[in-house]
Amino acid sequence: MIIGTRGSRLALWQAHFVQAQLREQGIASELKIIKTQGDVVQHLTFDKLEGKGFFTKEIEDQLLAGNIDLAVHSLKDLPTTQPEGLTLAALSYRAAVEDVLIIHRDRAVPGQPFQLAGGARVGTSSARRKAQLLDLHPGLVTVDIRGNVPTRLEKARTGELDAVMLAAAGLERLELDLSDLLVIRLSPKEFVPAPGQGVMAIQTRVEALDIRRQLAPLHHLTVGECTNVERTVLNLMEGGCSMPLGVYCEQDQLNNYHVWAAYAPSYGAPVRRVQLSRSTRAGLAELVVEALSPIPSP
Repeated sequence: MIIGTRGSRLALWQAHFVQAQLREQGIASELKIIKTQGDVVQHLTFDKLEGKGFFTKEIEDQLLAGNIDLAVHSLKDLPTTQPEGLTLAALSYRAAVEDVLIIHRDRAVPGQPFQLAGGARVGTSSARRKAQLLDLHPGLVTVDIRGNVPTRLEKARTGELDAVMLAAAGLERLELDLSDLLVIRLSPKEFVPAPGQGVMAIQTRVEALDIRRQLAPLHHLTVGECTNVERTVLNLMEGGCSMPLGVYCEQDQLNNYHVWAAYAPSYGAPVRRVQLSRSTRAGLAELVVEALSPIPSP
């Protein structure tokens, strides 16, 4: 099998992980690195890039053309609607789902929210993270940053920024040494992550039934159920990666579903927060969207 992937260190870690799982089933594979719009255009923030799927479209085009057999993506980068002819064959285990604030040790102020003083500069290009940061600490200044994980960390290390915000999953998968920095892990029930955060998605062609059968053992059912709720909320709100929306769903030991969501019309607006629990997924995403929607004026 030929596996399509982006060329960043994290993307390659994910592709090698899937490759190892295939090897355990006796399936040989090779990697093909594909540059996406998100990799090439580094001077624009996510909300300025055209359309959705700017980390996935070029890979999906190669998949549709038959040049690769499957693609490995971060689920949170994938648009909620699959291109015609493509399907998700499997979802990985879920790594740590939370966001992490990484602070230059000399800039930490104990006792302040996030241990950051008013006016502290925090690097993130995520509208969702900006919205929740400013909602919980209005005195912060958010700064757009792009680049891979080590590049972003360096901005905190050098003091160019007081702090940067990244996903815990990527930091753990890359096993980076953060001992020289102050690391604050944020509860996903308070600082709500992106839909699908911490999960890898394996995508292939609908018609490739044999490949789909071979990939089926890699699928994690509970992860699929929970992320389906999260991504359905995103889809119903007609949002993409640039929407200031966080949704996190987990299943307890009694098979009840619990959802936390946070949404702002823009990252300067107040954040509306919702927590709902149900014994079934049926209609759960719709209830979350209804609760997040503004109450009509009388």
